[in-house]
Amino acid sequence: MLSMVVAPRGSGPVVSRNADVPHDAASTMKVAVLAALHRSGLDLDTRIPVVNEFRSVAGGGNYGNDPAWDSDELPWRRLGEPVSLRWLAGRMVTHSSNLATNLCLAQVGQEAVDRVWRRAGATAGGSPRGIEDYAGRDAGVHNRVSARDLVRLLESLEPEVLALLEHNVHRVDIAAGLPPGTRLAGKNGWFPGLRHSAAVVHPTDAPPYVLAVCYTGPLANGRAADDPAARLLARLSAGVWRHRHALAGHVTT
Repeated sequence: MLSMVVAPRGSGPVVSRNADVPHDAASTMKVAVLAALHRSGLDLDTRIPVVNEFRSVAGGGNYGNDPAWDSDELPWRRLGEPVSLRWLAGRMVTHSSNLATNLCLAQVGQEAVDRVWRRAGATAGGSPRGIEDYAGRDAGVHNRVSARDLVRLLESLEPEVLALLEHNVHRVDIAAGLPPGTRLAGKNGWFPGLRHSAAVVHPTDAPPYVLAVCYTGPLANGRAADDPAARLLARLSAGVWRHRHALAGHVTT
């Protein structure tokens, strides 16, 4: 299943394919956790210990992350040490750290993350459980997202929060379809059978636009790089880029 939305920044979609079909959110849910953390009023310079034990939404037990499924090894080197929330938030969105995500989520709580989705106007999107909370998943609690809701989420972010997404180092899907050096702020997510990416793209010769693509299917091999599904998203991104000037004609005021 391929879902896609293209929207000039601040305007409605001009391209829409299966826009409201729900997909497993994967790491795109980290954007909502980031927004919740920045809206929480917590001191981001507060230092908390790096632990790998979290309470399941299903109750009755705890769970932990598997380092083999994490794309960022640096927080694992800090186990038992105190680190700042600001540092964890950065690793969560720049290197897609699962461990950092669950540590941030434990600080803000699920209700705060749910408010982020609702404020954005999401209808399919939501992330009611932590990453690798398999007991929660088995109890029927799922993190879901749609292409339209990813666009809504990015559009709802404060400028300083969106700016943090410009430092995402995983640039093999939407970013790979753009000319080198193109400014974009976005987040992607992947595991076997799934590859999603959503970004605000800033051409130097046209107004900015938002692109969100969700793919669930056999092309996605689950690798951070060298993923056929990532190459598919890159081709879609390149196609949108070629029509960036036409998108400007659809902007409404």
